[in-house]
Amino acid sequence: MAPAPPRPAGSGTSGRRLLLRTAWHARFGTAGVLLCATLSAATALALPAVLGHTLDLLMEGRPGAGRWLALCVTLMAADVLLEAVLAYLAGAVGGRSTAWLRTRGLQALLAAAPHRLSRVTPGDAATLLSARTAEAGAGPAAGARLVASLLTPAGGLIALFLIDVRTGLAFAVGLPALVLLLRAFARRSAESVTHYQRVQSDIASRLLDALAGAHTIAAAGTEDQERRRVLAPLAELGLQGRRMWSAYGRAVARGGVLMPLLVTAVLAVGGLGLTEGRLSVGELLAAARYAALAAGAGAVAGPLQALVQGRVAAVRLAELLAVPPVTYGTTPLPAAGPGRLELRRVRVSREGRTLLDDVDLTVPGGVTAAVVGHSGAGKSTLAAIAGRLADPDGGRVLLDGVELASVPRAALRREVGYAFSRPVLFGDTVQDALAWGAETAPPARVVAAARAAGADGFVRRLPHAYATPLALAPVSGGESQRLGLARAFAHAGRLLILDDATSSLDTATEREVDRALAREVRPGTRLIVARRQATAARADLVVWLDGGRVRAVAPHAELRHDPHYRAVFAEADAGPDAESDAESGAEAGAATADGRSGA
Repeated sequence: MAPAPPRPAGSGTSGRRLLLRTAWHARFGTAGVLLCATLSAATALALPAVLGHTLDLLMEGRPGAGRWLALCVTLMAADVLLEAVLAYLAGAVGGRSTAWLRTRGLQALLAAAPHRLSRVTPGDAATLLSARTAEAGAGPAAGARLVASLLTPAGGLIALFLIDVRTGLAFAVGLPALVLLLRAFARRSAESVTHYQRVQSDIASRLLDALAGAHTIAAAGTEDQERRRVLAPLAELGLQGRRMWSAYGRAVARGGVLMPLLVTAVLAVGGLGLTEGRLSVGELLAAARYAALAAGAGAVAGPLQALVQGRVAAVRLAELLAVPPVTYGTTPLPAAGPGRLELRRVRVSREGRTLLDDVDLTVPGGVTAAVVGHSGAGKSTLAAIAGRLADPDGGRVLLDGVELASVPRAALRREVGYAFSRPVLFGDTVQDALAWGAETAPPARVVAAARAAGADGFVRRLPHAYATPLALAPVSGGESQRLGLARAFAHAGRLLILDDATSSLDTATEREVDRALAREVRPGTRLIVARRQATAARADLVVWLDGGRVRAVAPHAELRHDPHYRAVFAEADAGPDAESDAESGAEAGAATADGRSGA
């Protein structure tokens, strides 16, 4: 397994801050956990003294023993009740905190620009929003319990000094060893938990990849190889899991050895005090109990391990929450604008590679412009920038004279629509999926859009037509693209961007869709990432990209005389247009944001 990537500087601090914010969000519940845990610790500390005094009263036959015995029973019952309330409150705080973290994590995922999430794999996102949020959500309650659990050994040590200074000193001799034990446990746990969580995410990512490619795996007959690939990190996961429990076991075992030694030392010193008349039998009993409480490393190890797990999980969640969201402005678009699109000196870089380099482009309102170019030319990147699925690293993008970054979110997603090569459908039924967008399209518009996209015929052949549940509506690649086009047509604004959205359609169907787009869909500007020469020929303008630059903007009839231009379509005819790694990532990110685009 490849080593985990280094964490950003300050990630530990960010994790602590996130845990503190989580605790503040559930502050009343966390305060209740702390109060109950503190009362439980106080009860545990009071009980040895009460027991010792009761024993002395009974042995000496003095009056009042019954009342003290009743107090012992009351303290025991209170301890049981407090533990029950503490367990309930800790569960409630954990659930509330987990829900809050999951909501924030989901918001961060949906609010970020798609390209910024390229390093967050689906498996990593799934584990972050499930297991990691649960571990971080348990952190506030674990922290409160840890604080209270530290009161018990501290109070026990103080009580030993109050009973007899010598018993306190006898215990204090072994205190440094106890502190070192807990410190080593916390460090080893943090290391193993960090590795364990990263391996979990790796396995989840591999599994989701396998599920997405199930048909390919079955067709290739590579089930065994894929199983081995998915489970390859399992050995590392087991190793880190054993390390976690080994650290916990060593802490408990060493504490189990150290505690009897310390208790024995206290009993020996107390026994001498009993023979010398400095201590009573009851005080010796109390000293023994306080020594056990002061040496209770096991009681501290449990909440300490939960807090360590929560902090490590919070560090990873903080990395996700630190992804900057897309911000929007307040400048409205001009009413009834024609959809004039302008790119001024636009530059885009990803992973050190320039995808768009100093691009100047103007697409007049109402024009259909086809974007063509070789693989890796920057077509999908241009499509993402044009509708603000991503922001340029330099330059400006304007729609009807207004910079896209200053347009309100609702207005932008209402006026700019997208259709993608691999559309993702959302909703319970086909009707819901086509109506889904920035505004819910009415049924009449949905049917008209489906008809324009050539989808109405096969939708009506489904078991319940438009009311068919999506799960019961198996569609081919071409039919899926037509549904994506229908959704885009139903929400068409002044700018409609089709990012290779007709690649799976046959030529005749694509021609029909083009005609319907011109006649039956709301008029506006069209930006079409195209592979086929016929698509470029039907467009008003062709934007020819080459190496991230605009090589020419002209009608197809003018450009087709250039052999280099014709070579662009020869490449498309030879096989599927596979974008470069960097641009494929942008296209995949755009597909992920399909629902947020309002199309």
